Amino acid sequence: MPRLLTRRPTGIGAVSLALGGITAAFGVAACCALPFLLASAGIGAAWLGGIAIVAAPFRTPLLVIGALCLLAGAALLVREQMAASQCGPDGACTPAAMRVVTLFGLIIGAVLLWLGYRYV
Repeated sequence: MPRLLTRRPTGIGAVSLALGGITAAFGVAACCALPFLLASAGIGAAWLGGIAIVAAPFRTPLLVIGALCLLAGAALLVREQMAASQCGPDGACTPAAMRVVTLFGLIIGAVLLWLGYRYV
């Protein structure tokens, strides 16, 4: 019976870690930085009050979790980029679009994390 070759999805680990880092960073930034920035841009930020109340007691663990997720996601992205540079046209590499989206997610998460740390 012939064995079907299937491509395993790649890049899921880096994307998952980037999303985890963004989520934790959003929780940290929800109390002070995001309402200030959104209000200065003319956007209402009253909806962040509920998130800020829930996230405020967990600020330090969220900072640590966000930083660890973003660092691990960045390490996986670097590894994927190195593998993609050696991958041939028939190789199972992470698509370039997924690597770019992951990079932007990591940057957004890092900015949110920094804002949450800075404006408290």
